[in-house]
Amino acid sequence: MRTDFDPGRLGPRDFYKFLTSVVVPRPIAWVSSTSAAGVDNLAPHSFFTVASVDPPVVQFTSVGEKDSLRNIEATGEFVVNLAPASLIQEVNATGTNFSADVDEFDAAGLSREPSTVVRPPRVKESPAVLECTLHQTIRVGDCVLVLGLVVHGSVSSRVLKGSHPDAALLDPLSRLGGDEWATLGPIQDLPRIRASQWPGSFRPQGGQEGTLDSDDYRKR
Repeated sequence: MRTDFDPGRLGPRDFYKFLTSVVVPRPIAWVSSTSAAGVDNLAPHSFFTVASVDPPVVQFTSVGEKDSLRNIEATGEFVVNLAPASLIQEVNATGTNFSADVDEFDAAGLSREPSTVVRPPRVKESPAVLECTLHQTIRVGDCVLVLGLVVHGSVSSRVLKGSHPDAALLDPLSRLGGDEWATLGPIQDLPRIRASQWPGSFRPQGGQEGTLDSDDYRKR
């Protein structure tokens, strides 16, 4: 038995609540930007993912016309800061609907760190940052998709295992439905199955066989 949800009957606001309760968990782009007047802005955006590998492009969606979007379109630059679980209160605080002249770094008691390539500052307390220049914006309904070309990345050495960031050490926040937030929880290592090893490496009943490499773009 299922319960149906019709966007035409529910309307945009209620169907938005339904969508954000089903599309979970959603990683958070903690976006720092600087206005043309020089005011820094910091805001969490939970419609966020990778858009392209070569060139490296990330994307987030501005639900409506917000300060982050206005700043990025005016200056062409922004930073995506990873939002760690240890800063959940600060991340949530930067989602407050302040006026454009309010600097969320100061309001939330966060430290600035100079970026390497772009003008907007990085969040010093964030363990991983992606400095971006504006690649493109796309209007979709009442939202705007922001595509950013990653021109520099920086990660705290303490979250590295070898040469790669470790997810457990990054401890990223994610958004769920309503006012719910989540952390990683248990992590399962399950290599991708290659066609040449099908079906021997596929054990839907709990088998652990298989010696496949992890999901690596270069090996596809």
